[in-house]
Amino acid sequence: MLKNVATVLLEGVHPFELGVLGEVFGLDRSDDGMPVYDFAVVSATHRTLATHAGYSITTHHGLERLDAADLIAVPTGGEYPTRDYPEDLLTALRRAVDRGARVLSVCTGAFVLGAAGLLDGRRCTTHWRHAEALANRYPHAVVDADVLYVDEGSIITSAGTAAAIDASIHVLRQEHGPEIANHVARRMVVPPHRDGGQAQYIERPLPRTRCDTVGEVLGWMERHLDREMSVDQLAARAHMSTRTFARRFQQETGTTPYRWLLRQRVLLSQELLESTDETVDAIASRSGFGNAAALRHHFLRTLGTTPNAYRRTFRGPVAVG
Repeated sequence: MLKNVATVLLEGVHPFELGVLGEVFGLDRSDDGMPVYDFAVVSATHRTLATHAGYSITTHHGLERLDAADLIAVPTGGEYPTRDYPEDLLTALRRAVDRGARVLSVCTGAFVLGAAGLLDGRRCTTHWRHAEALANRYPHAVVDADVLYVDEGSIITSAGTAAAIDASIHVLRQEHGPEIANHVARRMVVPPHRDGGQAQYIERPLPRTRCDTVGEVLGWMERHLDREMSVDQLAARAHMSTRTFARRFQQETGTTPYRWLLRQRVLLSQELLESTDETVDAIASRSGFGNAAALRHHFLRTLGTTPNAYRRTFRGPVAVG
């Protein structure tokens, strides 16, 4: 049973993510019959640390406090993807996992876990902007940039900023069941579970083509996403054989014509859901999916959420006159 939680900080820690961990695990809700944890903020270096927001935090605990923790949380901080980490911190994290404790990283806190070797052979995540850097720096980690958090038993990694809430509520759900998790989520005025993953938040603007031989065709495809088009037709427009066109397309875009077209149609659907009041059927037609059922299928498969849920997330509240 989870009783003892420690959050370990480095210079430049981000206060919001630290605050989330303190809200979930450090607040006394015993008056509501909720579990109470022995919660501590630990410094991996100096007792007074500068935050990313320009003010300092003074802690009362050093790394020795980690030896008592059932859960160790590692929030993000400045320049985590490129900095080096104290070896005694990495040793303490490995020792904690070896004795059965769990470690939870928030956003680029995953880089600390990677440096400790705790991500090797494990599926993990971080903020989508840093996922490629995490995979490059720790090639033995299995990085999934599309999810809000990953639970690998002793190692839990979460995506950027607010995903710390998702992962922390998940821990409560595992430890105490849905009733406790839902109660804490309501107190925090957040959903106890969010649909979808990071994919719906990733910025993927329509790419400007830099292709030598298929660039003109790509431009035509972007302008006519609502049309049916086959590889044979696209090859004819490019004045190539179908086989040559498919090979050149793969070389210059890194994907197939079908996958490229599908992605652009999803992107257009996202844009229309965010910026218009058109029905899902109308958006499906404009983006080339033909009908709402096809749009929902591909939207869910690509982004992990439905068109209506996506619209509710990214449209502001309707003004009342």
